[in-house]
Amino acid sequence: LAAVRDARGMRHMKSDPVRTEFVEANGLVFETDQCGDGNRLALFLHGFPEHSFSWRYQLPLLAELGYTAWAPNMRGYGNSSSPHQIKDYAIESLMADVAGLMDASGFKEVVLIAHDWGALIAWYFAMREIRPLERLIIMNVPHPGALAEKIKSLPAQLMKSWYIFFFQVPWLPELMFTAQKAKGVGDAFVKMAIDKSRFPEEVLDVYRKNALRPSGLKCMINYYRALVSGGGASRQRKLGFPVIDVPTLMIWGEEDTALDKRTTLGTERYVNDFTIRYLANVSHWVQQEAPETVNAMIKAWLAGEPVPEADGDGKTAERRR
Repeated sequence: LAAVRDARGMRHMKSDPVRTEFVEANGLVFETDQCGDGNRLALFLHGFPEHSFSWRYQLPLLAELGYTAWAPNMRGYGNSSSPHQIKDYAIESLMADVAGLMDASGFKEVVLIAHDWGALIAWYFAMREIRPLERLIIMNVPHPGALAEKIKSLPAQLMKSWYIFFFQVPWLPELMFTAQKAKGVGDAFVKMAIDKSRFPEEVLDVYRKNALRPSGLKCMINYYRALVSGGGASRQRKLGFPVIDVPTLMIWGEEDTALDKRTTLGTERYVNDFTIRYLANVSHWVQQEAPETVNAMIKAWLAGEPVPEADGDGKTAERRR
């Protein structure tokens, strides 16, 4: 563990209030960006091919709102433990990681905030009631039940999901994405983004270095392999999609080239207390591309205030003033 602590790797600016600690949970070690010292936990779950760094704009906000905010690098990412077998990335193990982190924090009141792959884990975590949650915030991943309803009638979504099937192929995806110093990883952000200025070279370099760790990209892609080839999605489907009672906010960038906006329709049938806000002209990388708008929505919702709507520029009225 001491050796891991010395291998800080990707870090925030020195003036940043975010600190990095290593947390032992579920038999693993998680490199965790932390901010604030409130008496409630805000736990952030990142997606693919991201890093805890993707929450750099939200961690200080939650600290300001009175939370202790944690953004771990999920297993297989950053300097967190990185088991190599596909079975190590089963959705059940990923949910157990979240439970372990919550237990390690010692907090009883928890808001779970998640994007992309992290959001898929969060949906199942809330459905299975692994641990109590006060609030749930989901970004740009549909509820699995709502997706299952529509996938066959949305050929456009099947086309958008081509990469999931490609990721089932051994070694070739790793080779392609790590070629030319992980150019493909950087391209995943820049080519999908609408506001490309949000992804300068110094930001892309964090994600490229993350993917270039020994066996790093293999571990990251094993999430997909465990879900599809490993049967994780099938096991969860057989368990059904019970209605979630946790108040839930979904924030969705409409220009998502990986996930169709229509997959969000009908989510209210799976969540008793559901609020959704769409951001026009914002991509899949919603919390990084439109952090001011996303933060305004989170802040209002957690305070029990009306959640502002975004206009055609993906901005709230408050942000335009």
